[in-house]
Amino acid sequence: MSFTSPFGVSTSTPGHGSIVLDILPPDKPVLRTVSYQYPLKLVAPDPLPPPNYGSKADGGPDQAAPCLVHTVFLLTYGGGIVAGDCVDLDVQLDSNTRLILLTQGSTKIFKTPSPELVSQQRMTVNLKHDAALVYLPDPVQPFAHTAFSQSQIYHLEQEQGSLCVCDWVTSGRSARGENWDMYGYKSRNEVWTVDEAGKKRLLLRDNLILDKHGRTGMPMSSRMDNYSIFGTLIVRGLIFSSLSKFFLDEFEALPRIGGRNWGDAVQPDLLPHEQRRYERQQREKSDGLIWSAANVRGFVLVKFGSREVQGARNWLRDMINEEGSVPDSFGERAILCLK
Repeated sequence: MSFTSPFGVSTSTPGHGSIVLDILPPDKPVLRTVSYQYPLKLVAPDPLPPPNYGSKADGGPDQAAPCLVHTVFLLTYGGGIVAGDCVDLDVQLDSNTRLILLTQGSTKIFKTPSPELVSQQRMTVNLKHDAALVYLPDPVQPFAHTAFSQSQIYHLEQEQGSLCVCDWVTSGRSARGENWDMYGYKSRNEVWTVDEAGKKRLLLRDNLILDKHGRTGMPMSSRMDNYSIFGTLIVRGLIFSSLSKFFLDEFEALPRIGGRNWGDAVQPDLLPHEQRRYERQQREKSDGLIWSAANVRGFVLVKFGSREVQGARNWLRDMINEEGSVPDSFGERAILCLK
């Protein structure tokens, strides 16, 4: 005897998620949609007003700032991505909205029985005029014998959205002796602009490809120069213009090869920001951290690597906190993953 279900056939796709942040008239941002399917899970705590809401430097109200900043945590059941899993997340931000995307720990990639069985993670983000996204997750942590590929695709309406996003990966579980022992790891970031007619144009593409043997046949660990983490920070847009300038200025102030103090004159006392810079540079040296910043087509692209994962986390937190605009505009939640 057959049984006919009274419920309609589900149209949901495993691993698919959707986040839609809209403006409810007249000007209240609301999460209209937060949906997900196993193995993806999304958690959205109550939104908070930005710390600088309702006031400007001159004491008047800041009418341009959204009244609420929303946060969504990206999670997976079991604490990681299992071999063969495919996670696909779609994010849409309405004009003049602000969203923080976070994780609750490193994105763990579990062992695959075959290098051909690749776990995947895709995220597509559409930002309308004056929308802003802060995406500062914990780093991806591929375990030994894993194969993983991910992509983050951002679409900016007429080049007007603002982004501050980080993409970083670690060498694995160092406590268990893992040292870049994955089969392969790929991560791609693309930023496109979309005009009024819907035509897209590529603004930025950044790829990281790690292969077990590469073209040289050398093990990956032998090619990494004892670094435990590599990352990319992408910054763009009016809301993050101060942060962009800060990274470029600090990179310009790094000591250069050949620089030397000949001791011809007594050095003046350092100003407070110069003292902070000096102390941070000393920490970078002790952590084995290296980094660079470049202006690329209106983006500031920051590349960094460190011999210790915590060293990279501390450096990025210190840089963002010292400049101050991200915690001031989005709140302390924005940098939870850097604690």
